[in-house]
Amino acid sequence: MSNGGGNSIVFEGVRRLGAVTIFLGQLLAQCLPSLGRPRLLVHQIYNAGARSLIIIMLSGLFVGMVLGLQGFQLLQRFGSEEALGTAAALGLLKELGPVVTALLFAGRAGTALTSEIGLMRATDQLTAMEIMAVDPLRYVAAPRFLGGVIAMPLLAGIFSVIGLYGAQLIGVVLMRVDRGVFWSQMQGAVGLRDVMEGLVKSLVFGVACSLIAVNEGYHAEPTAAGVGLATTRTVVASSVVVLLLDYVLTAAFLQG
Repeated sequence: MSNGGGNSIVFEGVRRLGAVTIFLGQLLAQCLPSLGRPRLLVHQIYNAGARSLIIIMLSGLFVGMVLGLQGFQLLQRFGSEEALGTAAALGLLKELGPVVTALLFAGRAGTALTSEIGLMRATDQLTAMEIMAVDPLRYVAAPRFLGGVIAMPLLAGIFSVIGLYGAQLIGVVLMRVDRGVFWSQMQGAVGLRDVMEGLVKSLVFGVACSLIAVNEGYHAEPTAAGVGLATTRTVVASSVVVLLLDYVLTAAFLQG
């Protein structure tokens, strides 16, 4: 019985993965036509990105301040306080910036996308579009997917910049690290590869979070409870997938 139950769980997982992969292929096929409606795309970038700016900037500032405080105390044990700028920059650009931004994006923009599309499903708006021979994937799902994918790297970059300011605020102003040494060591140690690693991660996380949000909303049960359940699944699935992908990408960059 337990073996049969395990097999059914594996089968259901494979089935869901296959369904999401097919849905991603359908979305990608509609992304190019969606680019022909730039006003709609800009509106979705605004919804996914600009409306998340406040929480991204506040979180980036506080994460940078904590990183500066903890990093200074750790480096002080080895007499390397001057390396605080390098440690903060590498930590934010390669790890904290993309990962924390993706988690916040899933909690704010991802849930908004899921509930919006799920509500359209529950009120039969998507069905009405299909009856009128209007493809909901092209006019509803694809623009929101693209908006999330484009907004995610921009938000991650803003998070990292604000985080560096927070680390500088603690390290230079509070802990009296030399300002010139803080920035010069950072510029000397951080290379294009480090920036590219953070950019690739934020792009992959943007695709994953946007895909999960749009897929859950598009296939939500057309009831209030179904939309709520889809929103919850979006946050949980996005968080787990982001952390899993972060490990995979980090291992790939280290071996590369």
